[in-house]
Amino acid sequence: MDIKAAIKEIKRGQIGPLYLCYGTEKYQMREFITLLRDNLVEPDNREFAVVHFDLTETPVDLVVEEAETLPFLVPRKLVIVQANPMFTAGKEGGKVEHNTDRLLSYLGNPAEHTVVVFLVNAEKLDERKKTVKTIKTAGQVLAFMPLGAAELVQWVVKEVERRKCRISSAAAEALIASAGVQMASLVAEIDKLCLYAGENGEVTEEAVSQLVARTTEQNIFAMVEDIANLRLDRALGIFYELLKQREEPIKIAALIARQFRIMLQVKELGSQSYSQQQIASQLGLHPYAVKIAGEQARKFETAKLKFTLAELAQLDYRMKSGGIDKVLGIEMFLLRLGAS
Repeated sequence: MDIKAAIKEIKRGQIGPLYLCYGTEKYQMREFITLLRDNLVEPDNREFAVVHFDLTETPVDLVVEEAETLPFLVPRKLVIVQANPMFTAGKEGGKVEHNTDRLLSYLGNPAEHTVVVFLVNAEKLDERKKTVKTIKTAGQVLAFMPLGAAELVQWVVKEVERRKCRISSAAAEALIASAGVQMASLVAEIDKLCLYAGENGEVTEEAVSQLVARTTEQNIFAMVEDIANLRLDRALGIFYELLKQREEPIKIAALIARQFRIMLQVKELGSQSYSQQQIASQLGLHPYAVKIAGEQARKFETAKLKFTLAELAQLDYRMKSGGIDKVLGIEMFLLRLGAS
């Protein structure tokens, strides 16, 4: 079952006894847990009807005992378990001893009065484990992965509309370009922008530019974009702004090198007919970052990207060994790159 279908069932009151939520998109996972809690337990009863465990600190036996114990004054209770060690590769809980057979027995016959949600902050489950195989049969396994580039833009538009404001796709992209791809950060910025726009107001690109401070990584994205479009004055302007923010020039050079390395990897994988999602998975990046890198990479020949990376490696060595002033070194690099 996918997340949308699970949400529809929960809103209809059809809540199962077992859920396994895994993935790297923590914000979506938290939103799902909130929805589940709100549809299962009244606000006044949450103090004693919602229980949290972490299997890196607590034996799974205690989780099973809690799940089997009848709820107090409510028909059903919610048990939320941070459960990486039981469903992923590696040691199960480190110093904590777990009775896996006890958990398997419970998964095979879960209590009707308890809803247990296992949370796994990992991209993949260990399909070899009995716990994974059993819960796939007995419960619902939901994957919370980063949205694709187009999906993320649409998500921003819908979040703005939920707050009774409106935003264009271009402004939504500008917001992502400034705030990054993490949903929690985007929500905070959306709240601020909608408050500024007012009810039924519009969140414009100008408002995004004025109110949303770019992260260092997003500034590097913008700097490379300006270089690719021969806007050297703007690229240098971003560099000087980063210096005002006390960013270390060696760190700036490393982030520029990282972006060019990503561009080269995206270009090479794209030439092998990899999809955007496949490239994102292969490189461990958000699909939106892959989209931006792909657009930037199209403006450079593969040989130029490789040459630039070699140049950056040499610049890194010279800066660290005192062979060149750090600020001057990056200035000269940007000037050469913009002129070539």
